[in-house]
Amino acid sequence: MIDAKAELTPFLAQHHPFDLLSEKALVDLIEASDLRRLEPGTVLYEKGAPVTHFSIVLEGTIDAVSSDGEIITRFSPGEGIGARGILRDGLGPNQAVASGATRVLELPKQIFLDYLASYPDFARYFERLRTGADRKPIFSADGGDALITNRLADIMTVRPISIRSDATVQEAGRLMHEKTISCLPVADDDGLVGILTTGDLAGRVVAKGLGPDTLIREVMTADPLTLPPDALVFDALLAMGERQIGHLPIAEQGKLVGIVTRTNLIRRQSISVTFLIGDINKAVRIPDIAAVVAEVPQLLAQLVGAGVEAFKVGQLVTSVTDAVTKRLIKLAEADLGPPPVPYLWLACGSQGRREQTGVSDQDNCIILDESYDEKTHEAYFAELAKRVCDGLDACGYVYCPGEMMATTPKWRVKGSTWRRYFQRWIDEPDPMAQMLSSVMFDLRPIAGETALFSGLQRRTLDAARKNSIFRAHMIANSLKHLPPLSLFQGFALIRSGEHRNTLDLKLNGVVPIVDLARVYALDGGLEEVNTRDRLIAARREGVLSEGAAADLVDAYDLISGIRLEHQARQVRDGKKPDNFLAPANLSAMERKHLKDAFSVVKSSQSVLRSRSA
Repeated sequence: MIDAKAELTPFLAQHHPFDLLSEKALVDLIEASDLRRLEPGTVLYEKGAPVTHFSIVLEGTIDAVSSDGEIITRFSPGEGIGARGILRDGLGPNQAVASGATRVLELPKQIFLDYLASYPDFARYFERLRTGADRKPIFSADGGDALITNRLADIMTVRPISIRSDATVQEAGRLMHEKTISCLPVADDDGLVGILTTGDLAGRVVAKGLGPDTLIREVMTADPLTLPPDALVFDALLAMGERQIGHLPIAEQGKLVGIVTRTNLIRRQSISVTFLIGDINKAVRIPDIAAVVAEVPQLLAQLVGAGVEAFKVGQLVTSVTDAVTKRLIKLAEADLGPPPVPYLWLACGSQGRREQTGVSDQDNCIILDESYDEKTHEAYFAELAKRVCDGLDACGYVYCPGEMMATTPKWRVKGSTWRRYFQRWIDEPDPMAQMLSSVMFDLRPIAGETALFSGLQRRTLDAARKNSIFRAHMIANSLKHLPPLSLFQGFALIRSGEHRNTLDLKLNGVVPIVDLARVYALDGGLEEVNTRDRLIAARREGVLSEGAAADLVDAYDLISGIRLEHQARQVRDGKKPDNFLAPANLSAMERKHLKDAFSVVKSSQSVLRSRSA
């Protein structure tokens, strides 16, 4: 038993993150704190009440308890409680209550904050508990693949030299020569109206024998493609590659704010994701595409190694799958001829949500135009679907075990049939309907006539929201996958089989949050498909509180990040990536944060369960 403060220094020095503090810092922390004995049932703070102390458990345990009485997290000796509330809105995220006779060391809130400001290593342990806007970056991403996730505002040339449309080509040529630049944005009083490049001067002026007094408006490229400053470098590279342009004006509300050129991007770094997609777009044989896809695991490892955030890694990896799908469709159409009626190829599942990692099967479907006639057109679309799905499988995106693919006739139908499907699933929400509707709520157009999807998601969301029985089934379905926490808040590991003593970071880590976000999207009628985007939109629309949304986003980011780091390690070790992680391979800090993230998910499930009861 710890009876005096003098005995606390060696005790705290054995526990993370207090072991990151010097002996003097530990002594000062202890002297600034109060020893307190708690009787069983003593409440440190209530849910929503101010958190005034950071409390370190010395003996006994403290439980974080949800509104319906469920134990969310159990804090044992050596662990601290209260940091999340202090670093967020200052209020308790759950009730904190002593589960038995307990002793704690209580550090006043301001002194705890002073320690975070004074000791960076100690502070880093708690950084993920802050809201996104206040959080400091833990990783510095300076690799080529990190560059592509930067915003254009971070790398564009600001306040670029421009010229008016009523200037002459001679004035433009002189300005380009003096400033050693290859293009001029053309901006008048109303904003950006065009762009003029050295190529334009050669091809549209000199080659056609026009005089030096020719006005720029006569030879410029009018209404050029622009992107906003908050778009990603990756977006710019794709747009420039698709349109074969080397200069991209950056505009905000029609006003020129910067410019990006392919030359200065390539000078900055080699952009491997873009190169992969470029190779896919040039491939004419499926083995050539498969050879490119085989590089994706290494790409994932590079992105993770560069510190790229997990959700951005998912978007980038999925963009490769999208490119493969589009290329296979083009190759199929080249052989089969143009489609007899308009159609739209869509992805669902992780590709639909743009959340793919190193382990992915394929989930896809087709919406056909109402002019589709089965007798006349079926053979074409059956063969198209077969070629694309077979091609995806040959490239490593294995067939969906549940046959949720365009090769299955019932997933290759007219828009009116799709509408009947959704309505029937809503009206008769049996387990199969729940599974199908969950998959189909994640639809995203990939290639074809996007107008065929227009309004379908909106009508489905509106109909589903009005059906309380369907919503209840959706909630029940979202609670089937539980975070892997044991009764006493340890990890609940897989007990037998090939993956014994591991955690399934997909089924019991990411999937529960995906399912929760889908319910929140239904509650708010939100059309976002990506899980993280759904959580952010749920906060924006008031479906989730600021704190609850921030907690879930952080939990999602952390679990996804650990999952990707696990897969990246496997790739570097020459293994096939999977989702099964042995907690022993994590540091003590990582294990604690992972438990905290699982606890957040468990708490959110508890709240949803109690509200639906």
